[in-house]
Amino acid sequence: MSADTRTERDSLGPVEVPADALYGAQTQRAQENFPVSDLRFARRFIEALGHVKQATAKANRRLDLLDEDTAEVIVTAAQEVIDGTHDDQFVVDIFQTGSGTSTNMNANEVIGNRATELLGEERGSKAVHPNDDVNMSQSSNDTIPTAMHVAARTGTEEDLLPALRALHTALSDKADEFDDVFKSGRTHLMDATPIRLGQEFSGYAAQIEQSIARIEDASAALAEVTLGGTATGTGLNRPVDFPDVALESLSEATGLDFFKTDNHFAQQAGKELYVDAHGALNALATALLKIANDLRLLSSGPTSGIGEIKLPVIQPGSSIMPGKVNPVQSEQVMMVAAQVTGNHQTLTVSNTHGNFELNVMMPVMTHNMLQSISLLADSVEAFRTRCVEGIEADRERCRELLELNPSIATALNTAIGYDKASEVAKKAAKERKSVRTVVQEMGLLTEDELDEYLDIQAMTETGIPGDE
Repeated sequence: MSADTRTERDSLGPVEVPADALYGAQTQRAQENFPVSDLRFARRFIEALGHVKQATAKANRRLDLLDEDTAEVIVTAAQEVIDGTHDDQFVVDIFQTGSGTSTNMNANEVIGNRATELLGEERGSKAVHPNDDVNMSQSSNDTIPTAMHVAARTGTEEDLLPALRALHTALSDKADEFDDVFKSGRTHLMDATPIRLGQEFSGYAAQIEQSIARIEDASAALAEVTLGGTATGTGLNRPVDFPDVALESLSEATGLDFFKTDNHFAQQAGKELYVDAHGALNALATALLKIANDLRLLSSGPTSGIGEIKLPVIQPGSSIMPGKVNPVQSEQVMMVAAQVTGNHQTLTVSNTHGNFELNVMMPVMTHNMLQSISLLADSVEAFRTRCVEGIEADRERCRELLELNPSIATALNTAIGYDKASEVAKKAAKERKSVRTVVQEMGLLTEDELDEYLDIQAMTETGIPGDE
């Protein structure tokens, strides 16, 4: 042992750890064994682990398994973990043992050593033992899956859903603002029958509203946790009442409901609830990509594109072309969406490795889930505040393009028939004339009839043009 290290021991023998480290032997071994990446567990997960360790210490005290002094210092040390005081002590790579045992022991050792200090004992003396005390009534195999659900729920409820609700409001406001703006609809990227710009934005708002509902349902499903299953789902080494008592404390501390699964074997080996929850994020990502892509296409130009809307100008778009401005907020959303869909593939593959009684790819599942939640929350907030809320309609451009839209001839089907209306549409497109002008030139309808059948407002509502 040097002045810079101290000797700690685990079941494999002595290990030199940094003198100032709160972690111990097992964490040090894991740090040396998995020099794979620079990825570490997110703040949300460390916070969740702290909550689980705190709740279990309270339960073990209530069940007379821990003495009052030991329980009290564990609770205090766990609160410091919850608060982020010791984040720099969580040093184990994401790519580690598939159960997350190394990170569970990282938490046990940090809390155990800090609790030992709070008792006035020497760090490393194990006055509060990482396994016997901090990990009492638990296993990594039920603690890590429980923390996975806690972290995903808190991130979803506190970060992502508020951001999505604000985006839904902003899109709904734009739908109202643009409800009197008539424009060309487009299908297959080609001109289609007229719509109102407000209707287009109402579709975006509805997509976000539906995404919110799916994510709320998925978050509620994650209230089912595996705490109490211990090593293989049998509940070995924990009191019968332990899960219910611990989860009561956990729910109170987080402000979110958590309850014991009816079948630990299913939930410790299978992560379908987790994959399903990320599936709601994956669906959101596809909706956001569609919306962001539409906005950049609708704003394309300024002289060679569609140009029906104007996005806020927030930064120069080129290092060489003067005055160029790009739809950068749409592009960041699109890239985030691509990352989230990739994360979903990782979770899908990972859940196929619930071998026998335990899934062995939980750390990477956790990392990808929490990354997706964080990316989506931050992306949506920037998109709303720096793009959506500042969108303006170019009413003149919408009217200009609509007047040349040959698909307006669709409204004439019931008056002159599909074949003649098709002839009108083709002639209008070829000669770049309005449908009204072509009908007049062909002498197919009177002015009053044209006014009746080419009522743009009526075309954007359900019904047959000219039918009162």
